[in-house]
Amino acid sequence: MKAKLLPQQTLFSMYILRAHVGPFLFSFFTLMFLFLLQFVMKFIDQLIGKGLTAWVIIELIGLNLAWMVVLAVPMSVLVATLMAFGDLSSRNEITAMKASGMSIYRMMAPAMIGAALIAALLVWFNNHVLPEANHRAKTLTIDIRRKKPTLAIVAGLFSQDIPGYSILVHKTFELSNELEGVTLYDYTSPNRNVTITAERGTISFSSDYRKLILALHRGEIHELELDRKSAYRLVRFQSHRIAMDVEGFDFARSTEGTFSRGDRELGAQAMLAIIDSMQREKEKLQQQLHERVARELREQLTDRIAASEQAATANQNLTPTAAALARTRALAGYVAGEAQRIGFIDKQIDQYSVEVHKKYSIPAACMVFVLVGLPLGVMARRGGFGIAATLSLGFFILYWACLIGGEKLADRGITSPFWGMWIANFIIGGMGILLTLRIGRETVIIHWDTVQRLIPQRWRRSWATREGAGTSQA
Repeated sequence: MKAKLLPQQTLFSMYILRAHVGPFLFSFFTLMFLFLLQFVMKFIDQLIGKGLTAWVIIELIGLNLAWMVVLAVPMSVLVATLMAFGDLSSRNEITAMKASGMSIYRMMAPAMIGAALIAALLVWFNNHVLPEANHRAKTLTIDIRRKKPTLAIVAGLFSQDIPGYSILVHKTFELSNELEGVTLYDYTSPNRNVTITAERGTISFSSDYRKLILALHRGEIHELELDRKSAYRLVRFQSHRIAMDVEGFDFARSTEGTFSRGDRELGAQAMLAIIDSMQREKEKLQQQLHERVARELREQLTDRIAASEQAATANQNLTPTAAALARTRALAGYVAGEAQRIGFIDKQIDQYSVEVHKKYSIPAACMVFVLVGLPLGVMARRGGFGIAATLSLGFFILYWACLIGGEKLADRGITSPFWGMWIANFIIGGMGILLTLRIGRETVIIHWDTVQRLIPQRWRRSWATREGAGTSQA
């Protein structure tokens, strides 16, 4: 009897996996479309009408698909689990599998194995594909801005990408870097309020790409001394040039002449190597600090004893000398400076550690969402996309809120990077385990009639009308 049961359970496992494939692919491509639409709507003004070729725009969008995949895959696993088990439960196939001797935990096994394989692929994707895509997207964006500095300037809107300046332009030109109707607010000096207006202008980088040159024509400079309100100066010019730092345009140069990589442009192994080198640097600074403080204290104590003996011999009161005070102040300044350097290294270590844990915690969410999706799907007894999407959105918002909150706390050093990145998995996973244990002991069903009472009456009537129309057509 047992020999016949094993092949049957294997068939059931394959059947459960097949039930997940369709919903997973459908939800994955739907989510990718929504993320892509959001990205295009957000950056359409900065891409269209800037003289960029269609291939450059397509390449930039394609490189940004990598981070969309990282977000879409775990949520697709949750939607697929809800839809698959909800559909199986609505057709009483869950009951049939239980009657054949297959427990709810055995039904979860194929879904969990599939989620583990997806998580392993996502870990590889996070460590090899995503960092390279992020780096190439950053490089392409910088190259575009080097060629078209007006990319970050939208006509009719204030641009504050350049620190210390706010720029308003009435019109930009697609085929050139010319500007029309320029208003510039200069906040670089705290004691002056400077407003510059010009009829036309051009914007370009310097030859070493370290300065952004704004050449203005036919305009005025209005300057007001904030300390003296009556000190107002008006200058009219035919030509005026302003050199600004390009930090706001995300331009950076490494010592090797290439663009340096940030924490989101590196794999876990590379970041662990950086963390290890930072730890060694931190330990070296701490050791130097301890040795310097101990040496200074010994020297000051020796000098203090010698001065005390001299004062006792001469029957004089011991008073601190100016040299001792100066050495004490110098030591305090040195300690404060070194402590600041160590604190900065700690902050960088936390930031890199957060990214390392994130590359594994998000893929692990695929298995966590199976723990939540299976009992909810069985309880819902409906495998429709609307119900699955609603439940998935609620849990995903909870998960993402915990993840973002944990990341902020870890970056500020309030909590450890491990707990900051994994607390969301522990919370959602704990909820999933409790629901799964409850489903394993008894059949629990979400009564949608009770939920419908919370919906306004006119919405319920329209819903009932659509349901009746669908039944008559069937």
